[in-house]
Amino acid sequence: MMLGEIMRMDGGGRRGFLKSAGLVVPGLALAGEIPTSAAKGAAEMGHPEQSSATVLYDVRAFGAAGDGKAIDTPAINRAIDAAAASGGGTVYFRAGNYLCYSIRLKSKVAIYLDQGATIVAADPAADSSRSYDLAESNKPWEDYQDYGHNHWHNSLIWGEGLEGVSICGPGLIWGKGLSRGWGDGPVAEHAGVANKAIALKNCRNVILRDFSILHGGHFGILATGVDNLTIDNLKIDTNRDGMDVDCCRNVRISNCSVNSPWDDGICLKSSFALGYARATEMVTISNCLVSGSYEEGTLLDGTFRRFAADAKVPRTGRIKFGTESNGGFKNITISNCVFDGCRGLAVESVDGAVIEDVTCTNITMRDVVGAPIFIRLGARMRGPEGVSVGKIRRVILSNVTCQNAQGSEPISSILSGIPGHPIEYVKISDMMIAHMGGGSKEDRERRLPEKEKDYPEPNMFGVTPSHGFFLRHVNFLEMNGIEISHYNLDARPSFVLEDVEGADFGRIKAGTMLGAPTFVLNKVKSFSVWRSKPVPDTELESVEKKEL
Repeated sequence: MMLGEIMRMDGGGRRGFLKSAGLVVPGLALAGEIPTSAAKGAAEMGHPEQSSATVLYDVRAFGAAGDGKAIDTPAINRAIDAAAASGGGTVYFRAGNYLCYSIRLKSKVAIYLDQGATIVAADPAADSSRSYDLAESNKPWEDYQDYGHNHWHNSLIWGEGLEGVSICGPGLIWGKGLSRGWGDGPVAEHAGVANKAIALKNCRNVILRDFSILHGGHFGILATGVDNLTIDNLKIDTNRDGMDVDCCRNVRISNCSVNSPWDDGICLKSSFALGYARATEMVTISNCLVSGSYEEGTLLDGTFRRFAADAKVPRTGRIKFGTESNGGFKNITISNCVFDGCRGLAVESVDGAVIEDVTCTNITMRDVVGAPIFIRLGARMRGPEGVSVGKIRRVILSNVTCQNAQGSEPISSILSGIPGHPIEYVKISDMMIAHMGGGSKEDRERRLPEKEKDYPEPNMFGVTPSHGFFLRHVNFLEMNGIEISHYNLDARPSFVLEDVEGADFGRIKAGTMLGAPTFVLNKVKSFSVWRSKPVPDTELESVEKKEL
């Protein structure tokens, strides 16, 4: 008898046949008419789609109430265990509110959240033994990264050492009872408190697709040491980081929308949390929106309500490499992404990481807070002793537009290494930046401190002496087809170069006012500019100080 014929049998006969055939474990829900969306989702995750019915591990058949009152974690974990024991399967959440503590994923098990299904993070229980799983020890590596990066078990949904895991479907994960790691609410370091919506460590072949996360805690998603990872078509509207991809290989992040006003939206990291330095590599980020300008929840409900202008919100919300940067970042592409009301693109190596072979193209930015582009090579060196300062090399940025930049912070784009450790081989082309302006003559004369060991952020130096680009400790730089304008008077030059060797500029259109030069050169070697306004074609072998 064919499997399709088995599935169309009456309820009793079908159950009896499958049990006798060993295809059903005790407690398996045999859904007579599973909704089409669930059947289609099962098919997308590698399970055969049936024309009118399919077999899923329905959490309600294992005792889940889905009423938003009873704790459903034991029933959900029983369903996951049953699916894993049978060699794998799909654990199905029909519409309802499932109040939970820690859900423990297993290999070859898919979670499917149907339309109207919500997993709700419960408030931590007074008795920690009945609450979220305890944070496991990560000694002796815990001093090298923040608390949230050192633990995975203290999460709403977690898995470690797994293969073939999926969380899919149009449902919602609401981290209502999670800690954000600071501020009001549960304290992450307390026993029985969770601070991540989804945490994965040392896993392979993982798919996260189509669901939404609201109020995700310190991390909506933390993936550490996860290889072959697909994150697709997620909506994340949260109170800290949207997603952190740490020490992972072969990652595809696509078609995601992330609103994270209080921290980073999509963040690549390479921490020492695994006990060794491991690069994040072979990553693509495409067709994504990142934002820091919307009140939490209004991305998900489609109202996109912006914060008041005087709201004390950092509006971070960006795509960023770092700050944890021990293992490096290699072979990364970012394309077709939108930044809205957040900080700009940040590429940072401050703990010894090598960042190389990075391409970012087709980026639009609007209402960016501070620097549209921030590339920083520093020497914080949070990690084991004896590690050398890292490197940043072979970075290409192209086809970027940025409107209404800088806001209340007159900080230009920044590329800054440190003495003896330059950023190398950078190409920037076809970029249009229009910012608010407002820089003064006093700002123009500022000498920025090195701050080699400081935490890297564009505002670490204060107001920049340039309104377009501040370029320091950079070798082999090409900038072509750059247009920079400002809405208000600005007395600063467009470009300031300090300790730069091998800088070629072509087709530059840079607005200057109040008698300010276009270029200020300090200790610059092998400089050229051509077909640019208002600067004549110029080639300089070496200059100690010059204005153009």
